[in-house]
Amino acid sequence: MQALADLSWPRSTARLELRPATADDLDALWKIRRQPVVATWMTHLSDRWEDFHRRAQEPSWFPATLVLERDGTVIGDLMLRIENPWSQGEVAEQAVGVQAEIGWCLDPSFQGHGYATEGVAELIRIAFEDVGLRRVTALCFSANEPSWRLMERLGMRREAHNVRDALHRSGEWMDGYLYALLAEEWRSRQDPQPRG
Repeated sequence: MQALADLSWPRSTARLELRPATADDLDALWKIRRQPVVATWMTHLSDRWEDFHRRAQEPSWFPATLVLERDGTVIGDLMLRIENPWSQGEVAEQAVGVQAEIGWCLDPSFQGHGYATEGVAELIRIAFEDVGLRRVTALCFSANEPSWRLMERLGMRREAHNVRDALHRSGEWMDGYLYALLAEEWRSRQDPQPRG
């Protein structure tokens, strides 16, 4: 397994560049995340610069965060948080760092052009091909339809529909979805032709 920091950057898709976030990106990312249409689904409210900046200084934030750029403009960010799945004690060492939770945030002014799909597809490719993970997962509120539709477009499977398990900052208990994709499922979709 490789950490994101150990890979060569930037990574390019047809229209985007992905690279590790730096302190210089925080202002652009804060401006995106503080917009109400974005903030409504984010884990943390980013309406105050000081709060966003403090969270970005947590040891796990920068190593898990990639910036999404279009023509040199920061249009969002992606998360790849490597984690250990549940395992029994006798085999726990074999499960260290083999999966990741992924997430994304895109500036609303760039939505509707397939950038999120393109960026997250590359993130999944990086997770499986470059980092060497065996599984990726993603979570969302069930009411966040654009998010779960994106997961389904990328071939992720809905593994759980949790009923009123997530408290939204509005005070409402909402349903949540868990999606996942295994490396072998992803690879089979990349090369559908049998080899012989």
